[in-house]
Amino acid sequence: MSEDERELRLTVAAGPVAHASPQNATSPGKESASAKSGQRTRYTADRVFGPQAANDEVYARAARDIVRGALRGVNGTVFAYGQTGGGKTYTMRAITRGAIGDLFQAVQGDDERKYLMHFSAVEIYNEIVRDLLPLRLLDDPERGTVIERLICTPVDSSEALEALLREVEARRQVGATGMNAESSRSHMIVRLTIESRVASSADEAAVDTEDRGPALTATLNFVDLAGSERASRAQSSGTRLTEGCHINRSLLTLGKVIRSLSEKSERGSDEHVPYRDSKLTRILASSLGGNARTAVITCISAAASALEATRAALFFASQAKRVRNRATVNEVIDDKALIRRYRAEIAELQ
Repeated sequence: MSEDERELRLTVAAGPVAHASPQNATSPGKESASAKSGQRTRYTADRVFGPQAANDEVYARAARDIVRGALRGVNGTVFAYGQTGGGKTYTMRAITRGAIGDLFQAVQGDDERKYLMHFSAVEIYNEIVRDLLPLRLLDDPERGTVIERLICTPVDSSEALEALLREVEARRQVGATGMNAESSRSHMIVRLTIESRVASSADEAAVDTEDRGPALTATLNFVDLAGSERASRAQSSGTRLTEGCHINRSLLTLGKVIRSLSEKSERGSDEHVPYRDSKLTRILASSLGGNARTAVITCISAAASALEATRAALFFASQAKRVRNRATVNEVIDDKALIRRYRAEIAELQ
Protein backbone atom coordinates (compact mmCIF):
# COMPACT_ATOMS: atom_id res chain seq x y z
CA MET A 1 0.00 0.00 0.00
CA SER A 2 1.74 3.19 -1.16
CA GLU A 3 1.75 6.42 0.84
CA ASP A 4 1.67 9.86 -0.75
CA GLU A 5 2.75 12.75 1.49
CA ARG A 6 1.87 16.21 0.20
CA GLU A 7 1.09 19.70 1.36
CA LEU A 8 -2.42 21.01 0.89
CA ARG A 9 -2.72 22.51 -2.57
CA LEU A 10 -3.50 26.21 -2.81
CA THR A 11 -4.84 28.16 -5.80
CA VAL A 12 -6.07 31.76 -5.68
CA ALA A 13 -8.78 33.29 -7.88
CA ALA A 14 -10.32 36.73 -7.55
CA GLY A 15 -13.80 37.80 -8.56
CA PRO A 16 -16.74 35.51 -9.38
CA VAL A 17 -14.44 32.49 -9.66
CA ALA A 18 -12.53 31.15 -6.64
CA HIS A 19 -9.14 30.87 -5.12
CA ALA A 20 -7.98 27.29 -5.20
CA SER A 21 -5.46 25.62 -2.97
CA PRO A 22 -3.95 22.37 -4.29
CA GLN A 23 -1.91 19.86 -2.33
CA ASN A 24 1.37 19.81 -4.20
CA ALA A 25 4.36 21.44 -2.55
CA THR A 26 6.74 20.77 -5.41
CA SER A 27 4.55 21.55 -8.39
CA PRO A 28 6.08 23.96 -10.89
CA GLY A 29 4.67 27.30 -11.85
CA LYS A 30 3.83 28.57 -8.37
CA GLU A 31 2.56 32.10 -8.31
CA SER A 32 2.03 34.69 -5.60
CA ALA A 33 -0.85 36.89 -4.52
CA SER A 34 -0.18 39.96 -2.42
CA ALA A 35 -2.19 42.55 -0.53
CA LYS A 36 -1.20 46.06 0.51
CA SER A 37 -1.82 47.75 3.80
CA GLY A 38 1.12 49.96 4.65
CA GLN A 39 3.54 47.23 3.68
CA ARG A 40 3.44 44.54 1.05
CA THR A 41 2.64 41.00 2.16
CA ARG A 42 3.33 38.07 -0.12
CA TYR A 43 1.27 34.88 -0.08
CA THR A 44 2.36 31.83 -2.07
CA ALA A 45 -0.13 29.66 -3.95
CA ASP A 46 0.11 26.88 -6.51
CA ARG A 47 -2.22 28.69 -8.88
CA VAL A 48 -3.75 32.18 -9.16
CA PHE A 49 -6.87 32.85 -11.26
CA GLY A 50 -8.26 36.23 -12.25
CA PRO A 51 -11.94 37.23 -12.53
CA GLN A 52 -12.12 36.12 -16.17
CA ALA A 53 -10.91 32.54 -15.56
CA ALA A 54 -13.28 29.85 -16.86
CA ASN A 55 -14.71 27.33 -14.42
CA ASP A 56 -13.38 24.46 -16.51
CA GLU A 57 -9.86 25.81 -16.11
CA VAL A 58 -10.22 26.21 -12.35
CA TYR A 59 -11.47 22.63 -12.04
CA ALA A 60 -8.79 21.21 -14.34
CA ARG A 61 -5.87 22.87 -12.55
CA ALA A 62 -7.13 22.86 -8.97
CA ALA A 63 -9.12 19.68 -8.45
CA ARG A 64 -9.14 17.24 -11.36
CA ASP A 65 -6.23 15.06 -10.22
CA ILE A 66 -7.72 14.78 -6.72
CA VAL A 67 -11.07 13.72 -8.19
CA ARG A 68 -9.48 11.15 -10.48
CA GLY A 69 -7.36 9.85 -7.61
CA ALA A 70 -10.57 8.68 -5.89
CA LEU A 71 -11.02 6.14 -8.71
CA ARG A 72 -7.65 4.68 -7.69
CA GLY A 73 -8.66 4.35 -4.04
CA VAL A 74 -7.23 7.64 -2.69
CA ASN A 75 -9.46 9.84 -0.52
CA GLY A 76 -9.90 13.42 -1.68
CA THR A 77 -11.45 16.66 -0.47
CA VAL A 78 -12.04 19.97 -2.23
CA PHE A 79 -13.35 22.89 -0.20
CA ALA A 80 -13.91 26.59 -0.74
CA TYR A 81 -13.06 29.19 1.88
CA GLY A 82 -13.57 32.96 2.03
CA GLN A 83 -15.83 35.80 3.11
CA THR A 84 -19.55 35.83 2.43
CA GLY A 85 -20.34 36.85 -1.14
CA GLY A 86 -16.88 35.81 -2.33
CA GLY A 87 -18.11 33.24 -4.87
CA LYS A 88 -17.61 30.01 -2.91
CA THR A 89 -20.96 28.41 -3.75
CA TYR A 90 -20.67 29.46 -7.39
CA THR A 91 -17.22 27.89 -7.61
CA MET A 92 -18.03 24.68 -5.75
CA ARG A 93 -21.09 24.07 -7.90
CA ALA A 94 -18.94 24.36 -11.01
CA ILE A 95 -16.23 22.12 -9.58
CA THR A 96 -18.71 19.48 -8.41
CA ARG A 97 -20.35 19.42 -11.85
CA GLY A 98 -16.94 19.15 -13.49
CA ALA A 99 -16.08 16.25 -11.20
CA ILE A 100 -19.33 14.43 -12.03
CA GLY A 101 -18.63 14.56 -15.76
CA ASP A 102 -15.01 13.52 -15.23
CA LEU A 103 -15.85 10.59 -12.95
CA PHE A 104 -18.52 9.02 -15.14
CA GLN A 105 -16.49 9.53 -18.29
CA ALA A 106 -13.60 7.65 -16.65
CA VAL A 107 -15.85 4.91 -15.23
CA GLN A 108 -17.61 4.30 -18.54
CA GLY A 109 -14.27 4.09 -20.34
CA ASP A 110 -12.75 1.58 -17.91
CA ASP A 111 -13.52 -2.03 -18.89
CA GLU A 112 -11.04 -3.50 -16.41
CA ARG A 113 -12.79 -2.50 -13.19
CA LYS A 114 -16.37 -2.49 -11.94
CA TYR A 115 -17.42 0.60 -9.95
CA LEU A 116 -20.05 1.31 -7.33
CA MET A 117 -20.78 4.88 -6.29
CA HIS A 118 -22.89 6.26 -3.41
CA PHE A 119 -24.00 9.84 -2.82
CA SER A 120 -24.69 11.58 0.49
CA ALA A 121 -24.97 15.19 1.61
CA VAL A 122 -25.27 17.03 4.91
CA GLU A 123 -25.32 20.62 6.06
CA ILE A 124 -24.08 22.00 9.37
CA TYR A 125 -26.58 24.65 10.41
CA ASN A 126 -26.07 26.38 13.76
CA GLU A 127 -23.77 23.47 14.76
CA ILE A 128 -26.48 20.91 14.01
CA VAL A 129 -25.73 18.26 11.38
CA ARG A 130 -28.84 17.88 9.25
CA ASP A 131 -30.04 15.24 6.82
CA LEU A 132 -33.31 13.43 6.17
CA LEU A 133 -32.82 11.15 9.19
CA PRO A 134 -31.64 11.99 12.71
CA LEU A 135 -27.86 11.89 12.77
CA ARG A 136 -25.17 11.19 15.33
CA LEU A 137 -21.37 11.49 15.01
CA LEU A 138 -19.45 8.35 15.93
CA ASP A 139 -15.70 7.75 16.23
CA ASP A 140 -14.79 4.60 14.33
CA PRO A 141 -11.21 3.31 14.84
CA GLU A 142 -10.87 2.41 11.15
CA ARG A 143 -12.99 5.00 9.35
CA GLY A 144 -12.49 7.99 11.68
CA THR A 145 -15.46 10.18 12.55
CA VAL A 146 -18.57 8.88 10.75
CA ILE A 147 -22.15 10.09 10.61
CA GLU A 148 -24.60 7.49 11.91
CA ARG A 149 -27.65 6.77 9.75
CA LEU A 150 -26.53 9.09 6.96
CA ILE A 151 -28.55 8.39 3.84
CA CYS A 152 -26.32 7.01 1.08
CA THR A 153 -27.96 6.73 -2.32
CA PRO A 154 -26.46 4.55 -5.08
CA VAL A 155 -25.89 6.45 -8.33
CA ASP A 156 -25.18 4.92 -11.71
CA SER A 157 -25.25 7.93 -14.03
CA SER A 158 -24.26 11.57 -14.14
CA GLU A 159 -27.92 12.51 -14.66
CA ALA A 160 -28.95 10.78 -11.42
CA LEU A 161 -26.14 12.49 -9.53
CA GLU A 162 -27.05 15.89 -10.99
CA ALA A 163 -30.67 15.40 -9.87
CA LEU A 164 -29.55 14.58 -6.32
CA LEU A 165 -27.30 17.64 -6.25
CA ARG A 166 -30.13 19.92 -7.30
CA GLU A 167 -32.31 18.40 -4.60
CA VAL A 168 -29.84 18.95 -1.75
CA GLU A 169 -28.90 22.43 -2.97
CA ALA A 170 -32.57 23.41 -2.87
CA ARG A 171 -32.82 22.20 0.73
CA ARG A 172 -29.79 24.07 2.00
CA GLN A 173 -30.33 26.99 4.37
CA VAL A 174 -30.02 30.27 2.44
CA GLY A 175 -30.98 33.79 3.50
CA ALA A 176 -30.54 37.45 2.60
CA THR A 177 -28.06 39.67 4.43
CA GLY A 178 -26.74 43.16 3.87
CA MET A 179 -23.81 41.68 1.93
CA ASN A 180 -25.45 38.90 -0.08
CA ALA A 181 -29.03 38.40 -1.26
CA GLU A 182 -28.56 34.59 -1.24
CA SER A 183 -26.10 34.00 1.55
CA SER A 184 -25.37 30.39 2.52
CA ARG A 185 -26.28 30.02 6.19
CA SER A 186 -24.75 26.58 6.64
CA HIS A 187 -21.70 24.56 5.64
CA MET A 188 -22.60 21.91 3.06
CA ILE A 189 -20.67 18.67 2.51
CA VAL A 190 -21.40 16.55 -0.55
CA ARG A 191 -19.78 13.14 -0.32
CA LEU A 192 -19.21 10.47 -2.95
CA THR A 193 -18.09 7.03 -1.83
CA ILE A 194 -16.45 5.12 -4.69
CA GLU A 195 -15.71 1.40 -4.61
CA SER A 196 -14.18 -0.67 -7.39
CA ARG A 197 -12.97 -4.19 -8.09
CA VAL A 198 -11.38 -5.88 -11.06
CA ALA A 199 -14.16 -6.77 -13.47
CA SER A 200 -14.78 -10.45 -14.14
CA SER A 201 -15.86 -12.08 -17.37
CA ALA A 202 -18.40 -14.87 -17.62
CA ASP A 203 -15.52 -17.39 -17.66
CA GLU A 204 -14.24 -16.02 -14.34
CA ALA A 205 -17.56 -16.13 -12.53
CA ALA A 206 -16.52 -19.16 -10.47
CA VAL A 207 -13.27 -17.56 -9.32
CA ASP A 208 -13.24 -16.23 -5.74
CA THR A 209 -13.51 -12.47 -5.67
CA GLU A 210 -10.36 -12.16 -3.54
CA ASP A 211 -8.37 -13.95 -6.27
CA ARG A 212 -9.03 -10.97 -8.50
CA GLY A 213 -7.24 -8.66 -6.09
CA PRO A 214 -8.42 -6.29 -3.38
CA ALA A 215 -11.28 -3.89 -3.82
CA LEU A 216 -10.44 -0.18 -3.76
CA THR A 217 -12.53 2.34 -1.87
CA ALA A 218 -12.27 6.11 -1.50
CA THR A 219 -14.28 9.02 -0.18
CA LEU A 220 -14.53 12.23 -2.18
CA ASN A 221 -15.79 15.34 -0.34
CA PHE A 222 -16.96 18.61 -1.88
CA VAL A 223 -17.25 21.19 0.90
CA ASP A 224 -18.96 24.55 0.43
CA LEU A 225 -18.25 26.55 3.56
CA ALA A 226 -20.49 29.40 4.63
CA GLY A 227 -18.59 32.67 4.55
CA SER A 228 -17.27 34.63 7.49
CA GLU A 229 -19.09 37.90 8.06
CA ARG A 230 -19.18 40.93 10.33
CA ALA A 231 -22.59 41.62 11.82
CA SER A 232 -22.17 45.36 11.22
CA ARG A 233 -21.48 44.92 7.49
CA ALA A 234 -24.01 42.13 6.99
CA GLN A 235 -26.60 44.16 8.97
CA SER A 236 -27.52 40.97 10.79
CA SER A 237 -30.02 40.68 13.59
CA GLY A 238 -32.21 38.00 15.09
CA THR A 239 -31.92 34.67 13.27
CA ARG A 240 -29.32 35.95 10.83
CA LEU A 241 -27.14 37.16 13.71
CA THR A 242 -27.38 33.76 15.43
CA GLU A 243 -26.46 32.00 12.18
CA GLY A 244 -23.50 34.33 11.64
CA CYS A 245 -22.20 33.67 15.15
CA HIS A 246 -22.27 29.90 14.60
CA ILE A 247 -20.63 30.24 11.19
CA ASN A 248 -17.84 32.46 12.49
CA ARG A 249 -17.26 30.20 15.50
CA SER A 250 -16.88 27.07 13.37
CA LEU A 251 -14.57 28.88 10.93
CA LEU A 252 -12.50 30.09 13.89
CA THR A 253 -12.13 26.47 15.01
CA LEU A 254 -11.17 25.48 11.47
CA GLY A 255 -8.47 28.15 11.56
CA LYS A 256 -7.17 26.84 14.90
CA VAL A 257 -7.04 23.29 13.52
CA ILE A 258 -5.15 24.43 10.43
CA ARG A 259 -2.72 26.45 12.55
CA SER A 260 -2.05 23.50 14.88
CA LEU A 261 -1.53 21.14 11.93
CA SER A 262 0.81 23.55 10.15
CA GLU A 263 2.95 23.82 13.27
CA LYS A 264 3.00 20.05 13.65
CA SER A 265 4.06 19.68 10.01
CA GLU A 266 6.88 22.21 10.27
CA ARG A 267 8.16 21.63 13.80
CA GLY A 268 7.10 18.09 14.42
CA SER A 269 5.37 19.27 17.60
CA ASP A 270 2.94 17.05 19.46
CA GLU A 271 0.41 19.83 19.97
CA HIS A 272 -3.23 18.95 20.55
CA VAL A 273 -5.40 19.52 17.45
CA PRO A 274 -8.91 20.71 18.47
CA TYR A 275 -10.88 18.68 15.92
CA ARG A 276 -13.71 18.04 18.37
CA ASP A 277 -14.40 21.73 19.03
CA SER A 278 -16.81 21.92 16.08
CA LYS A 279 -18.91 19.56 13.98
CA LEU A 280 -17.22 20.78 10.80
CA THR A 281 -13.68 19.90 11.90
CA ARG A 282 -14.79 16.57 13.36
CA ILE A 283 -16.31 15.49 10.05
CA LEU A 284 -13.32 16.75 8.03
CA ALA A 285 -10.64 15.48 10.42
CA SER A 286 -9.27 12.87 8.00
CA SER A 287 -9.12 15.50 5.23
CA LEU A 288 -7.05 17.86 7.39
CA GLY A 289 -3.66 16.37 8.11
CA GLY A 290 -4.86 12.79 7.55
CA ASN A 291 -5.45 10.16 4.89
CA ALA A 292 -6.58 12.32 1.98
CA ARG A 293 -5.43 14.66 -0.75
CA THR A 294 -6.99 18.05 -0.17
CA ALA A 295 -7.40 21.22 -2.23
CA VAL A 296 -8.45 24.48 -0.56
CA ILE A 297 -10.14 26.98 -2.86
CA THR A 298 -9.92 30.43 -1.31
CA CYS A 299 -12.41 32.88 -2.79
CA ILE A 300 -11.41 36.51 -2.57
CA SER A 301 -12.76 39.83 -3.77
CA ALA A 302 -10.79 42.53 -5.56
CA ALA A 303 -12.97 45.24 -3.99
CA ALA A 304 -11.12 47.75 -1.78
CA SER A 305 -13.85 47.42 0.84
CA ALA A 306 -13.04 43.70 1.16
CA LEU A 307 -9.30 44.19 1.74
CA GLU A 308 -9.36 43.12 5.38
CA ALA A 309 -11.40 39.97 4.62
CA THR A 310 -9.15 39.20 1.65
CA ARG A 311 -6.04 39.42 3.79
CA ALA A 312 -7.63 37.16 6.41
CA ALA A 313 -8.57 34.59 3.76
CA LEU A 314 -5.07 34.64 2.27
CA PHE A 315 -3.54 34.26 5.72
CA PHE A 316 -5.72 31.18 6.33
CA ALA A 317 -4.68 29.80 2.94
CA SER A 318 -0.99 30.36 3.67
CA GLN A 319 -1.37 28.41 6.92
CA ALA A 320 -3.20 25.59 5.12
CA LYS A 321 -0.42 25.44 2.52
CA ARG A 322 1.95 24.23 5.25
CA VAL A 323 -0.20 21.27 6.32
CA ARG A 324 1.00 17.88 5.12
CA ASN A 325 -1.39 15.00 4.44
CA ARG A 326 -0.43 11.34 4.04
CA ALA A 327 -2.80 9.80 1.53
CA THR A 328 -2.76 6.05 0.98
CA VAL A 329 -4.55 3.75 -1.43
CA ASN A 330 -7.47 2.23 0.49
CA GLU A 331 -7.67 -1.49 -0.16
CA VAL A 332 -10.39 -3.77 1.18
CA ILE A 333 -8.97 -7.25 1.74
CA ASP A 334 -10.68 -10.12 3.52
CA ASP A 335 -8.80 -12.38 5.95
CA LYS A 336 -8.17 -15.20 3.49
CA ALA A 337 -6.74 -12.87 0.86
CA LEU A 338 -4.59 -11.14 3.48
CA ILE A 339 -3.15 -14.45 4.66
CA ARG A 340 -2.32 -15.43 1.07
CA ARG A 341 -0.58 -12.09 0.54
CA TYR A 342 1.53 -12.54 3.70
CA ARG A 343 2.47 -16.07 2.66
CA ALA A 344 3.57 -14.84 -0.76
CA GLU A 345 5.69 -12.08 0.81
CA ILE A 346 7.29 -14.58 3.22
CA ALA A 347 8.04 -16.94 0.32
CA GLU A 348 9.80 -14.11 -1.53
CA LEU A 349 11.97 -13.40 1.50
CA GLN A 350 13.08 -17.05 1.93
